[in-house]
Amino acid sequence: MLGTLLIGFFVAVLVVQAYINAEFKSDHVQTEVGDQAAVPMAIRGGGPVINTTGGQESTSRLPERTIALTFDDGPDPEWTPKVLKVLRDNDAHGTFFVVGSQVARHPELTRQVVAGGNELGLHTFTHPNMQRLAPWRRELELSQNQVAIARATGVRTNLARFPYSSKNAAIDEVNWKIVKEAGAQGYLVVVNDRDSEDWQRPGVDKIVRNATPAGDSSAIILFHDAGGERAQTVEALSRFIPMMKARGYRFTTVTEGLNLGIAEQAAAGGDRAESTEAIAQLPVNPEAPHADEWRGLALIGTVRLADGLVTVIAVLFIIVGLLTVGRTVLMLALATRHARQRRRPDFRWGPPVTDPVSVIVPAYNEKEGIEAAVRSLALGDYPEIEVVVVDDGSTDGTADLVERMCLPNVRVVRVPNGGKPNALNTGVALARHDLIVTVDGDTIFEDDSIRRLVQPFADPSVGAVAGNVKVGNRGTMVALWQHIEYVIGFNLDRRLYEVLNCMPTVPGAIGAFRREALAQVGGVSDETLAEDTDVTMALCRAGWRVVYEEHAKAWTEAPTTLEQLYRQRYRWSYGTMQAMWKHRRAIFESGPSGRFGRVGLPFLALFGVALPMLAPVVDIMLIYGLVFWDLTETVIAWLGMLALQMFTAAVAFRFDRESLRPLLRLPLQQFAYRQLMYLVLIQSATTALTGGRLRWHKLNRAGLTPRSGSPEPVPVGGSVAPVVDSWPPSLGDVPRAPGRSPTGRAVAPPAVPMQPRHSEDLRHSEDLPSAGSPPVDGLGPVRAGWSPDQRAG
Repeated sequence: MLGTLLIGFFVAVLVVQAYINAEFKSDHVQTEVGDQAAVPMAIRGGGPVINTTGGQESTSRLPERTIALTFDDGPDPEWTPKVLKVLRDNDAHGTFFVVGSQVARHPELTRQVVAGGNELGLHTFTHPNMQRLAPWRRELELSQNQVAIARATGVRTNLARFPYSSKNAAIDEVNWKIVKEAGAQGYLVVVNDRDSEDWQRPGVDKIVRNATPAGDSSAIILFHDAGGERAQTVEALSRFIPMMKARGYRFTTVTEGLNLGIAEQAAAGGDRAESTEAIAQLPVNPEAPHADEWRGLALIGTVRLADGLVTVIAVLFIIVGLLTVGRTVLMLALATRHARQRRRPDFRWGPPVTDPVSVIVPAYNEKEGIEAAVRSLALGDYPEIEVVVVDDGSTDGTADLVERMCLPNVRVVRVPNGGKPNALNTGVALARHDLIVTVDGDTIFEDDSIRRLVQPFADPSVGAVAGNVKVGNRGTMVALWQHIEYVIGFNLDRRLYEVLNCMPTVPGAIGAFRREALAQVGGVSDETLAEDTDVTMALCRAGWRVVYEEHAKAWTEAPTTLEQLYRQRYRWSYGTMQAMWKHRRAIFESGPSGRFGRVGLPFLALFGVALPMLAPVVDIMLIYGLVFWDLTETVIAWLGMLALQMFTAAVAFRFDRESLRPLLRLPLQQFAYRQLMYLVLIQSATTALTGGRLRWHKLNRAGLTPRSGSPEPVPVGGSVAPVVDSWPPSLGDVPRAPGRSPTGRAVAPPAVPMQPRHSEDLRHSEDLPSAGSPPVDGLGPVRAGWSPDQRAG
């Protein structure tokens, strides 16, 4: 719902912003003159002020030696003040035909125009070609401009000039219809006698010549105070006004000039006195109705909101671009360094590690893939492997399937459903060896995966090792996209994090730990939904090195539908945010914990949370650009971003020795997969900020390999886990290594020592630990808001 509201809000504001920023060409653009048969000759050959109000069809000129300077397209914050200064210095006034969207952006400047004794006229709200608009839109262009002026200045205007109009002789039937529509709304339409052609910037002398009327004739002269660089206009005005005053000319606004002409006619005759009285009542800048001022308030507020939002989006777009490029450069540089170091012929962790290994497999309703997973573990090429399958209250016969395999180095332990952290802690407590490998129940190891995974333990400073997780089911588009993400994101990131010595996550699908390291941080915590991230951060804070072993591969079953993917990533994202919040105090600490807090946490927050959450601005700007900006430039910019991603992806696939063929689907990933991840992060952040509870969602598994016939589900029974009161150890019982801080300790409750006889009793699970998979129906409470004082002990 939040995502939909945000999208709707952004779309609405961007449409408004695009409307008020409609790109327009300058007024000098010549348009073809159409049929003029229906345009009265008196209009085509008449004066520049056209009056069609009240059904009239007449034109007017200013008196002789009278000039009305008119300025189109403003107000402009740079050039309008300079024009006003020239007018003020020469004791002259002008008529400014303003664009409503510019008035909304610069209301103070518009007030300065009026305060200087100048007149305002309408030049539409967005400067469109009125010939191409529907009648309702033409009326809206004028009315919106009017209310914007009303709010900005408290006045209204009776004058209008249309964009791309010129002189009377160019009025054809289409334009004549528009002129009459404006007259029906009470507007006098003003064209021009002389065009200075300042838009061409032909030089000051040329502008002055173009503006100079012949003999003593009057003129309404067209200038521009916006729409480009207007230095020549300002200089030409400073020469033109004194020159024409020296010739006996006076400078007025359009309305003042009309009133002067009417007054002169009244003084000369009097036979048109009644008409003169009616027209003479037209004031300069009459007071605006209060209703228009209130409407203008809403309009100006909307314009400012739209402009502000687009400015924010543009700034964010630049930030996202810089972060993306910076992250890519840093990632490629450090990942390349990592890969070259590991692939040197003389690289060794130390003496070969052959110590026995205990593999812990927490399993909850994993009947589809548990047999293949256990077989791949038990039959690996490592000298001594012990597999401990901890059945976490499964109701589908998972434990029975493993027992039927009758593998000599595999043990099955049944515990009531208490969540994955509890199952892992139980398995570690029952493990016979000090090297611990943790594996998900749907993951298949290669023959040499365990052997390669534990070799880094030859370095005594290494406390944990992250393996290389591969997507095993790549048959669907969703799974293939995840394969691309795993290779590009996870594996490149882990190389980078290892070089920076701030690995945030050892994946639950394939990870290895020293028992000593796990004991020092208090085992696996159930206080977040990302227990693997939580315990890895704790190890980093305790001073242990966490490294990445690319050759230790595990094949996992990825979600095959967008719904399952959304649920999985929602849990991952939310759990990661929980873990970051839990370990936030590391920022202020010293030693290894402080280093992780000041390097690892900011890096993860910036590139793992902030950058993905800001990434939607790229899509917003793409859509906005395709609709409202230059199509070619927008497509080139997007293709540039895609090329950067393709290059990064190609490097990652080369490091991982993967075929480049899946990258052909990468462009499609930009239009569905990434947007889903945006919503995941938005919902995760919202849940975290509101302190909401997130329930565990069990994914539907199909298994990576066909499994043997399974028995009917049986009630939970069989062997009972022995009483374990030594794991996780209490903090005081853990021998602390010199220089290692226990501040990153992740605390989990002890394994449940006994279980009920009937599976129905497991439905009352609220009294049991609840950080992992819940019983039967997939629902169960999880503590979302953790603080350091809420420890289970």
